[in-house]
Amino acid sequence: MIVASYLLAGIFAGLTAGLFGVGGGLVVVPILVFVFESQGFQPEVLTHMAIATSLATIVFTSLSSVYNHHKRGAVLWSIFRPMSVGIAVGATLGVMTLVQLDGWLLKKLFGVFAVIVAARMFIKSSSANSLAVPAQWVLSLVGVVIAWFSALFGIGGGTLSVPFLSRYRIEMKEVVGTAAACGLPIALFATFSNVFVGGDFHGRPEWSVGLIYLPALIGISLCSVYFAKVGAQLAHRLPPLLLKKLFAGFLLLVGIRFLIS
Repeated sequence: MIVASYLLAGIFAGLTAGLFGVGGGLVVVPILVFVFESQGFQPEVLTHMAIATSLATIVFTSLSSVYNHHKRGAVLWSIFRPMSVGIAVGATLGVMTLVQLDGWLLKKLFGVFAVIVAARMFIKSSSANSLAVPAQWVLSLVGVVIAWFSALFGIGGGTLSVPFLSRYRIEMKEVVGTAAACGLPIALFATFSNVFVGGDFHGRPEWSVGLIYLPALIGISLCSVYFAKVGAQLAHRLPPLLLKKLFAGFLLLVGIRFLIS
């Protein structure tokens, strides 16, 4: 039953990543929190492990995503390179912040974050991509901030990097492709950090490597890579505005559930 939950989480994460263009972590983290609770994981560590495991699954989905975007010439490596310098620092700092926070507080912070993202999705943005791309040092600083938030909340970074990049004179397909590329180093550096610092956490279950729970990582990754492609295909057939509102509604419910639990 638990294995089926991980496989379903991978299917759901892949579909939503493909459909809505946001990282599967926004789906994987709350699902893992609920599944880990049902397995009797220690409250002090289960939210940390849900976030760390989510980031580890993003490594696999990002590899597939970046490869496909690169084949279509949609990754702007001139923007990725300076951002990746900041990402290396920000992802590591994000994990350092993560391990200092109480599990209860971490769950509430994720709830607030989910509500904010949902509100942004409900409100139509009126910003236009009319600005010139900023200097490399600015991109590096932005990379620090995006990676810090992403490592703290277990997301791939697209939730933050897509709105940022879409403000500039960049085609939308290149915005999405470059944001997807940025998600890979975020997930890699955060995963290594979670493995390194997670060994000191008490109450971790068997089959854990640092803060990463291997059965969940394997089960989710097996399904998410394939179903991300399915979600992308569905996105071209279904009304995008309706999909956006539905996903925002889902996030709103998750955020409220985390805040009142």
